[in-house]
Amino acid sequence: MAAVGLSCALGSRVDDVWSRLRSAPTDRLTPRDDLVKDMPHLFGQVQEELPEIPAGLERYACRNNRIALLAYRAIESAVEEAIAAHGAERVAVVVGSSTAGAAESEFAVAEWRRSGRLPSHFDLAQLEYAGLSEFVAAISGATGPAYALSTACSTGAKALASARSLLELGVCDAVIAGAVDSLCAMTANGFHVLQAMSPTLSNPMSQHRNGLTLGEGGALFLLTREEGGITLAGVGEASDAHHISAPDPTGRGAEASMRAALEDAGVEAADIAYLNLHGTGTPQNDAMESRAVSRVFATSLPCSSTKPLIGHTLGASGALEAAFCWLVLDRREAEGLELPPHRYDGVYDKDLPRLDLVAEGRTVSGCAPVHVMSNAFGFGGSNCVLVLRADV
Repeated sequence: MAAVGLSCALGSRVDDVWSRLRSAPTDRLTPRDDLVKDMPHLFGQVQEELPEIPAGLERYACRNNRIALLAYRAIESAVEEAIAAHGAERVAVVVGSSTAGAAESEFAVAEWRRSGRLPSHFDLAQLEYAGLSEFVAAISGATGPAYALSTACSTGAKALASARSLLELGVCDAVIAGAVDSLCAMTANGFHVLQAMSPTLSNPMSQHRNGLTLGEGGALFLLTREEGGITLAGVGEASDAHHISAPDPTGRGAEASMRAALEDAGVEAADIAYLNLHGTGTPQNDAMESRAVSRVFATSLPCSSTKPLIGHTLGASGALEAAFCWLVLDRREAEGLELPPHRYDGVYDKDLPRLDLVAEGRTVSGCAPVHVMSNAFGFGGSNCVLVLRADV
């Protein structure tokens, strides 16, 4: 993992995100009553001004791609170096989303209903998942394989897993990988109908949790074969095949994916220094995830959910939270790793297995090699777990 760029409610500069990740503010979320009409909810939205789509790529002009462009700028120089070293045809793009430009399609349909015409600036490429991969390939100059994934909330993690596979197969020498999602009324109303949204801040693992907080953002990585630094050491995937939107309540798929990631990384559960929970704050997710984690990690493992800080960014969450884990490893000090705190009301659900939730200011030993894990569990039981390693 040669470089990472990201954008979310915590900011779009790596240093700003790292500072806020450690202090874990919950005031970066924005109250809005326009997405679920006349029903105020908190949303984690990108607050920085977004860059304009470059000339010649206007057909890709949507908020989702502008967020992608903002994240891409942080890895642009590393991508240019990779293209210079290996050739554009040896640099691939694997990115994903669950919304793409759905917000722009909402505006376009509203205009069509008013006037009988779609807006002149609307293009289906804004709505298509492949539009994101085409756009990232265009702005980067990469001409290797380029494709998009959409597996609900595991999308970003699966994009990174696919990127590693391309490198291992020798298909390419570098991959731009990650995921981006932007807020839209369709998603907000969908989760509202499912009764999965909290009217207030999400409260993962609490006795009083009552749903998730939605967010937007994205993270893009440049993955290469170079050894050392921070690497994607392990990937574990499993499918619940239990329900279209609800996870298996026993957490069997989550457990299987965590165990598979450990095996793929060649480490034991005791070797993991920190776990970034999927931690949505919904009754079902937290129940099954806590059960799965308690079975895999027999000893106490520091863990936290970062979703109360940025909202649940859906398909982007697996990539963004992997980026948070990357930051934990990248900013390690001699005294150890600083961990993102778990923000909730402090009333742990007595019916759940007890997890070791991170308090503010906590550090753990960072002796190399050090491993951290990130969970991503999507609708339909689409599970993907990543293990990141720092070698020095």
